[in-house]
Amino acid sequence: MEILWLEDAACMDVSRVGGKAACLALLAAEHRIPPAFAVTTAAFERWGSLRHADAGGAASPEMLETIRSAYDELARRCAEAALPVAVRSSAIDEDGADASFAGQHDTFLNVTGAEAVANSVIRCWASLESEVATSYRAQSGLDTAGAQMGVVVQHMVLADVAGVAFSANPITGAADEVVLNASWGLGESVVSGTVTPDSFTVHKGSGDVISRLIAEKTRMTVRVQDGTDEVDVPRIMRSAPSLRDEQVAEVAALAVSLERSMGWPVDIEWAFAGDELFLLQCRPVTTLA
Repeated sequence: MEILWLEDAACMDVSRVGGKAACLALLAAEHRIPPAFAVTTAAFERWGSLRHADAGGAASPEMLETIRSAYDELARRCAEAALPVAVRSSAIDEDGADASFAGQHDTFLNVTGAEAVANSVIRCWASLESEVATSYRAQSGLDTAGAQMGVVVQHMVLADVAGVAFSANPITGAADEVVLNASWGLGESVVSGTVTPDSFTVHKGSGDVISRLIAEKTRMTVRVQDGTDEVDVPRIMRSAPSLRDEQVAEVAALAVSLERSMGWPVDIEWAFAGDELFLLQCRPVTTLA
């Protein structure tokens, strides 16, 4: 089966959809996760050769029809015709306990239309064999020849503020601290390191904010017509806290809840659209001191 939805039981199978998609499927019933479908490893086996330059890098008619059917259904579920989606890699060995692959494979944001989605899937597949991903895989002692990739196609949250959170301090190793990094706009600026984000450290037991470092946030990632762009943050917002205290508490509580349910310290990506908090990704913390 080339397409699985997050609510499908089979979508929890890492071997069928990869680490990122399987974790989202496991959590979708209990948390506010944007609707999504997974392009499976069966699709990779069937059409993955399209990622090679000699195949032209474009979707075949059969693949395009499969993606179109799923994309149209996702748009129907979200009640939005020209639905903006995020197309994210979900390799078999991605987001695991030993290797996160953070930033090693490609992500495409604000993709609209079935053909653009299908071609973005192919570009995700191609990033499996990029020099940086291959080197990371080899250094981590993982298979470099037989790697497989699922892909997540997810309704894109048009975030006002977004970031990451760790349910244990990734710098000091303190298990009783939650660390949040946050900035304006989409989370890509935080994840890619192109902005110095605000940082909040919260004590797990009391919920008190132990430290609050408000950065001068000069750049942010925003949606534009043909994808995303990194733009200047309006001057009045640069030194303003990106999160209110109650939002800090909500993200911290989410991280703690996920740690309890998953059984290991978590590294999550999250976004606020208005006052609604969305969980975008959950994986083990791989960098604890």
